[in-house]
Parts: sequence; C-alpha cells; structure tokens
Amino acid sequence: MLPTEHQVLRTDASGMPLEWIGLEQAVRLYYCEQVAYACGRSLYRVRGGINARSGRQSSVEVNSIIATHGTRARQGDNYVPPLNNPTLFRRDAHLCLYCGRHFPARELSRDHVTPVSQQGQDMWKNVVTACKRCNNHKADRTPEQAGMQLLAIPFTPTHAEYIYLKGRRVLADQMEFLQAHFPRTSPLRGRLEGDALS
Repeated sequence: MLPTEHQVLRTDASGMPLEWIGLEQAVRLYYCEQVAYACGRSLYRVRGGINARSGRQSSVEVNSIIATHGTRARQGDNYVPPLNNPTLFRRDAHLCLYCGRHFPARELSRDHVTPVSQQGQDMWKNVVTACKRCNNHKADRTPEQAGMQLLAIPFTPTHAEYIYLKGRRVLADQMEFLQAHFPRTSPLRGRLEGDALS
C-alpha cells in the first residue's frame, strides 16, 4: 500500500492549478507519460519491478506539483466553485463571523446573511460560517434585523483559491505556487500573508 499523507497538486501544461490527486494517480500519470514537467519538492520515490534484461529496478520520483499535457479552458471571471460546508468553513478559517470565535467543524453551520425566507440565495456571497448558537440567535433575520455585526464580507473564491481550500496538509511549495494565482486583493491572500508574518 502506498503512503497517502500528502496530496500532489496537478496543473495543466501552462501551470494553471487543476486539482489535488493522490500518489497512485500521480504514478499512473507518470507511467502513461502524461506529465509534462514537475516542480516543487520530491515527495516520494516509488519503486517498481526489476527488468529481466537489464537487471535494473524501475522507479518513479513524484514531486509535490506536476503539470500534465494539455491545457484546460481558462476559468473566467464568472467561475463559481461548488458551495459546500467544509470549503466554506475553511474559507472563513473556522471562525464564526458573528461572535469571532474559532470552532471545530461539527459546531459550525452555514448562515445565509440575507435569509432564504427573505429571497436570499444559497451562494458564496450570501453565506458565512456561524456557530450554531449565533445562527440560532440570528434565525430568519438579516444581521441588521438581529442586531448582530458581520465581521467579514463573504466572497466567492477563485478557482485557485478553491483548490487551496480543498487541499489537506498543503505544503509550503504548493501554497506558494497557489498563492501566485490568487488575486492581489484576495481576502485569503491577506489572511495567509498575515499568518506568515505572525
């Protein structure tokens, strides 16, 4: 069984982030000669069988970032990643955007800033992470109607930001690579650069 602690960041040949893949899928891409180039640090060396003629054992070195042949159609300004709670909670750093406290995911919920009952939509720019207590207190009201202050403005992540948010145990070289694709005004960029300084 292959180790799976780290994910490999797959990009297209132009370097645009596409997705996180596991070690087995990365090795398969190398074997099928789909890897155009690799960068980042070496994560694994996977050894294969021994060649009967040469007596040499095959091996594949898997880097933290691999680019595969071809390019994907660029994600335009209208790109909207799928909305789900784990990614939303990570966007908001597991912070209740009403009381300002950090919580584990099981104690968080998705709050609609403008409630659905008041024609609010279930979309990135209308949802925030809230602890269950604050969400229950706010109920079917806007923050203003409930006398609650919203601590940050919700935003829709770009494709590169969404890839970051979906990652587990993102390595420093992968983070640097992804951050280069974040907009300069990205709230995530500001938060991550602030974390690096502290």
